[in-house]
Amino acid sequence: MTNEAAPTHLLPPVLPQDLGTVRTIMAADRTLMAWVRTSLSMYSFGFTIYKFLETAAQQSELAHPESPQRVGLFLVGLGTLSMVLGVFSYWLTLKDLRRTEEFRLGRPTLIISTIMMLGGVVLFCSMASRWV
Repeated sequence: MTNEAAPTHLLPPVLPQDLGTVRTIMAADRTLMAWVRTSLSMYSFGFTIYKFLETAAQQSELAHPESPQRVGLFLVGLGTLSMVLGVFSYWLTLKDLRRTEEFRLGRPTLIISTIMMLGGVVLFCSMASRWV
């Protein structure tokens, strides 16, 4: 048995030949990157607010010491949800486009957004575990 890679003529092309479909894919890439920016903003705001208000709660400056966790978890959860919705929408768009012409679905923006989505889940779980 040899470990040869599949011949390149058997793999689907990276992009379709139709320029309209290529433009649609690039528009979907830009839209997904906007979802990534929005999610990253929500992650960072949620974590920053959480840490800032946690410090204030430790100094007994807050009437409700559990509020930093709730606000931070809400923003990080919203960012994670928006990332999931963005990836799902992007995936459906590519699957619909793939019906017209064969091309590879493995796109760099999909890989980055999947990593961001998993990072959001980890951040949410780590913040939630400190609450218990």
